[in-house]
Amino acid sequence: MIIENNKNEVTKSIDEELQKIENYIEQALFYARSNTVEKDYYIKKIALKEIVNESIKKNKNILIQDKISINIHDLDLDVRTDSKWIVFILNQVIQNSVKYKSQDRNLQLEIYAKQEAENVILYIKDNGIGIKKEEITRVFEKGFTGTNGRLVGKKSTGIGLYLCKKLCNKLGIAIELSSVFGEGTQIRFVFPQDSYINF
Repeated sequence: MIIENNKNEVTKSIDEELQKIENYIEQALFYARSNTVEKDYYIKKIALKEIVNESIKKNKNILIQDKISINIHDLDLDVRTDSKWIVFILNQVIQNSVKYKSQDRNLQLEIYAKQEAENVILYIKDNGIGIKKEEITRVFEKGFTGTNGRLVGKKSTGIGLYLCKKLCNKLGIAIELSSVFGEGTQIRFVFPQDSYINF
């Protein structure tokens, strides 16, 4: 409330730091619970548009502040998952896109889905700095920060994508990543259509 009522450059900077702290705390809490996901999830049919919009809303301050362009389309599909856990996973991906944006161009995010014969695939694409070819196979490893994570000021923990992979495995969702260094990254979430997924 103090920040809201006293908007200036200093309170804006404080607000940004508070947001980072909140994100790290959330990450730590999800990490602590990641071994016992089955005690804390509720699988139900949910609209992709709903979970994507919730993730965008949660990250709206940083997206507005960094003037990030977002193109959301073709999300009128339903998936079966736990909304709390999948929103956390999407947050990690969106925050990574912002963290590793290019300094030479404005960040553009494209989020869309496709219906396949046996699954629904959710795509999140960015035009950030991308990942080196030789590092792509390691991005889901615990603690791996890679070349990008060692860039000045990035403060990478190597936990975000590791958690995404671990939680996706628990929820029965496949997560796939492709990237071109210097051009951008695409992450795909493959939601099985079978209503009877064994967890």
